[in-house]
Amino acid sequence: MNPDPSRPRPAGREEHPLLPPFAARDLPAGRHQFHKERLMAQIHEDLRAADVAHVVAAPASAPGRATGPRNPFLRRAVFVPAAAFALAGALAVGFFSYLDRGAADGPGSTVATGPALTTRIGAADPKGAPQLLDRISLASASVAGPAVRADQFVYIGSKTANTYVKTEGDKSTLVSEQLHVRHQWNSPDGTKGWLIEPGNTGPEGVTLAGPDEMGNTPTPHLNAPTHNYLATLPTDPDVLLRRIYEETKGKGRGPDQEAFTTIGDLLRSSYPPAELTTALYRAAAKIPGVVTVDDAVDAAGRSGIAVARLDEHSGQREEWIFDRETLAFLGERSVQVQGESGEQGLIKPGTVVYTSAVMTRTVVDRIKELPPTAR
Repeated sequence: MNPDPSRPRPAGREEHPLLPPFAARDLPAGRHQFHKERLMAQIHEDLRAADVAHVVAAPASAPGRATGPRNPFLRRAVFVPAAAFALAGALAVGFFSYLDRGAADGPGSTVATGPALTTRIGAADPKGAPQLLDRISLASASVAGPAVRADQFVYIGSKTANTYVKTEGDKSTLVSEQLHVRHQWNSPDGTKGWLIEPGNTGPEGVTLAGPDEMGNTPTPHLNAPTHNYLATLPTDPDVLLRRIYEETKGKGRGPDQEAFTTIGDLLRSSYPPAELTTALYRAAAKIPGVVTVDDAVDAAGRSGIAVARLDEHSGQREEWIFDRETLAFLGERSVQVQGESGEQGLIKPGTVVYTSAVMTRTVVDRIKELPPTAR
């Protein structure tokens, strides 16, 4: 569900405005364990709705001002659908307790943080997107899509980091996570999966498998697809875009931005068939407000050209980054380009709010198997 994920996360003793105070924080045992990732995706959808309401209600003098940083599980990542949201309160408290007690990087921390990531704001060309996306779609059509057997797993290894406002006592500072690698495995039908991410899951990771708490098998959809589900989507760009608008109606910060974000999530966090990938690029070319950016750098430091869209509510521009020569998809980032956001307006133009780079995307035979390129 799309991580997409700008809210507080535990680092030291930050406070989260939408979660209970840090107290009585025992991690739920047993079956509750495997709901963490899927639950966080559902929480994201509700928090995003609350954030939209906050933005609408904010004074005109402070447009798009967010209340805090991005939670790592609230980036709109694509996963198996979440469990019933009725479990959110108890599970979220347990999950954040787990992080606060110490995840992969030690007690009382998540991942190491340092100064906020910044970048040069690339120049946007409002006329170049259709031509560039047409070239990208043609390039993607020449790449064979994945052939995945029912007993295999889609593996995605990515490098990622978030920037957020960290509050300790009465002092707030802007920090960025240390870039770290995220490993994710999912079966084609979405019933089995595993996630390992330093600071967020512990060294052994967490399972993404199983039905929800009521024993029901989650139904895949655009914001929580399985590989098999992706194979059923239309490959006509007009039909596909119409379906995206219909299924995401009422979500996010406007239909056009939500459609662009949804396509970006599918490109970054799943492994679509080749025909669908081509259709996604051609559909994106039809979304109003899409531009090209002359220079963008992914989380691995690779420079490329970007297809982007500005979220006018937050002032952040979502950029899909492509290799200049091959036009292969490299990664994605969100950059503050207009106004200020975050607590006390600490997120200034030029701040990289979120960054990711797809390092390895392939098919493996076993869950938790690392391909040679990911070792």
